[in-house]
Amino acid sequence: MNKTKNMLAITVVLILMMFNSHLQAAELRLSVAASMTEVFKDLIASFSKIHPGVTILPNFGPSGGLAKQINQGAPADLYVSANPKWMIFLEKQNEIVLATKITFAHNSLVFVGHKAEHISSLDDLTRLQRIAIGSPKSVPAGQYAQQALSKIGIYDQLLAAGKLVMAKDVRQALIYADRGETDGAFVYKTDALLAKQAVILFEVPQDFYDRVTYPLAMTNEGADKPYARDFYNYLGSNDAARILKKYGFTIPD
Repeated sequence: MNKTKNMLAITVVLILMMFNSHLQAAELRLSVAASMTEVFKDLIASFSKIHPGVTILPNFGPSGGLAKQINQGAPADLYVSANPKWMIFLEKQNEIVLATKITFAHNSLVFVGHKAEHISSLDDLTRLQRIAIGSPKSVPAGQYAQQALSKIGIYDQLLAAGKLVMAKDVRQALIYADRGETDGAFVYKTDALLAKQAVILFEVPQDFYDRVTYPLAMTNEGADKPYARDFYNYLGSNDAARILKKYGFTIPD
């Protein structure tokens, strides 16, 4: 009798271990640039209808911060950056699978604020007192804005005058402008569509900064997970392209 009970107990433990292993195997972690928060929530919801057994845990934030987290051992199966710089950083650290690196989408840079500001070009920004910009050290939107301001020779001037308010990511810059805490902010066009009060005052000329490019790749950690590959493939589908366009992103040619 005791032997039977012991065998039964062992069987139960093995089943529980297999069940627990299955649950862990169906967990997918994403590290995604903050400017893609809404579109990825939609992409995840759409993918989950096809694969209801996969639990997807997204981590949204500044591209540089996410890349550093991955390099320091934070769990991530797939990474999406808002510029090539941080993807190259992970590539040099041997953290991604090179064969999976692709250009996922494009965006553009705009300046938002309230209509009363009467701002219509980069040259007008010297009249403002507080301008929100993602910290160029880790936020791609801030790096693009720095390029544009440097192009016309006013970045150092604005910085020295204390007029640049550094935000932790592009979404925080948008919030500052939307609430009127700054006179305006540099954000992506897709982010501007989410503002409640602020409007697009002007689009930054494309030849003033590098094209906003979102590279995507699987990490070494996610490479051996079938469901990670399924999600990666889904991101290249027509359904994913439709969702990207809905949020204002441009699909690569």
